Amino acid sequence: MGLFDRFKKNKKEYDVTDMQVTDLDRGFVFEYDLKTWEVQEVYKYDWGDHFFSYEYKISSGSETHFLSVEDDDELFVVLSQKSNIRKIGEDLPELLADEKPPKKIEFDDKTFFLEEESPGYFCNLTKSKDTWVELISWTYLSENEDEVIDLEQWGEREFEASVGKIIKPFEISNILPAE
Repeated sequence: MGLFDRFKKNKKEYDVTDMQVTDLDRGFVFEYDLKTWEVQEVYKYDWGDHFFSYEYKISSGSETHFLSVEDDDELFVVLSQKSNIRKIGEDLPELLADEKPPKKIEFDDKTFFLEEESPGYFCNLTKSKDTWVELISWTYLSENEDEVIDLEQWGEREFEASVGKIIKPFEISNILPAE
């Protein structure tokens, strides 16, 4: 077996004419909103009952976003950015720590309604496939159900927030695997 044969054997085969957003992995590139994006990190969430979702840290060179992909009977794709939780709601960390998430949030002249509370586990697959961290996630949807606020609690007093928009899977195009 030659060197080239060994390289081919270790490389996962992809049909580049039929790449989907569910195929993304570290190093992949794709087009979205007239920009080329590269997947920098891959995160996996375990929500229990054999239900998993994935999130990708992506960069266009000048911007960094997160792309969440959840397949629950239909594909749910969210493009988001991290945000300061107190900008979303000044009292949110205290309310969440007391296990009293608000039923609705007013943010950026829009109303967001609590869609779900999800306890689960997080793993940064880029760093380790064996290190899982417990979290609680609260997902809020806008009235039009086209924008999302995600709040996460890590440990007793560490909170993160992200604000994003729901996009159609076909808006992610020209997906190419890592070289």
